[in-house]
Amino acid sequence: METKRRTAAAKTASPPPLATAGARSGTQSIERMVGMLRVVASRGRRGMRIADVVSLSGLPMSTCFRMLQRLEVEGLLVRDLLTRKYHLGPLLHELGMLAEPRYQLSELCEPALRTIAELTHDTVYLSERRGPESICTSRALGAYPIKALTLDVGIRRPMGVGAGGLAILSALPEAEAELIVAANEARYARFGAAFEPGFLREAIAQTRAQGYSFLDSAATPGAAAIGVAFPPDNPIAAVSVAAISSRMGPARRAEVAKIIQQQVRAICVLLASESVAAPSGREGD
Repeated sequence: METKRRTAAAKTASPPPLATAGARSGTQSIERMVGMLRVVASRGRRGMRIADVVSLSGLPMSTCFRMLQRLEVEGLLVRDLLTRKYHLGPLLHELGMLAEPRYQLSELCEPALRTIAELTHDTVYLSERRGPESICTSRALGAYPIKALTLDVGIRRPMGVGAGGLAILSALPEAEAELIVAANEARYARFGAAFEPGFLREAIAQTRAQGYSFLDSAATPGAAAIGVAFPPDNPIAAVSVAAISSRMGPARRAEVAKIIQQQVRAICVLLASESVAAPSGREGD
C-alpha cells in the first residue's frame, strides 16, 4: 500500500509531458514573433511587404501571414492599405516612451555628436550594440551640402556592416568577435559581395591596429565612414562619421578619426560619472 502511495505521489509531482512541450512551443512562438518584428524593423520607416518578410525570415508564407495578422491586431504592426507594406505599430511607440528613461545613451551623446558634425561638416551617427547587431540610435547632420545619409535612426544591421558596427566588433575580445561573425555569416551576403567573412576579419585586424574603423564603398557605394567604439573595456556603442568617398582621403581620415576620438573620451567621462552618481537606480543592469 505504501509503495502505491509513493508511486501516486511521484506521478502527481512530475509535470506532464504536454506541459513541457507546451512551454517549449510557447517560447518558440515568442522568439518567432520578436524575430518578425526585427525583420520588419530592419527596413526602418520604409516598411516591408509580406513577400519580403517571408524571404528574410525564412518562414513559410502561411506562418508569416498568421503572425503578421496577429501582430497587427495587437497594435505591434500596422499595414498601409495603399502600399500593402507593414510598419511598426503604435503599441511599440507607446511602450518605447515608457522604456526611454532607462536608455538615454543617445541623449548623453547628443552634444558630442553635434560637436563632431560642426567640426567635420559631415554626417555623424551613434550606433549601439544589440546582441550580434548594431542599431542606429541617433544622427547629426553637418553643413557640407552633399550628405552621406547611409542610415536612418532605428535601422538594425549585422554587427560589422558599417563603420560603427565594425568599430564595436573590433573592440570586442577576439573569441567573441569571431562568434558574432560566424553567427551573422549568412546575413552579411545581403549587403554585397564585400561582406564575406574573410573581408570582415581583415577589416577587424586593420581596425585594431589603427584604433578606428574605416570602410569605403562597402555597404553604400560612393560613401566612406570612420568609426570609434566606446568604452574601451566594454564596448557598447560607437560614433561614426560618413561622407562621400572623395572627402575621406588618408590625411583627412586621420584628422576626422582624431576628432571622433576626442569626443568619445568626453563621452566616456560622462558615462563614468553617470554610473557613479546612480549605481543603484537601474534595476537589472
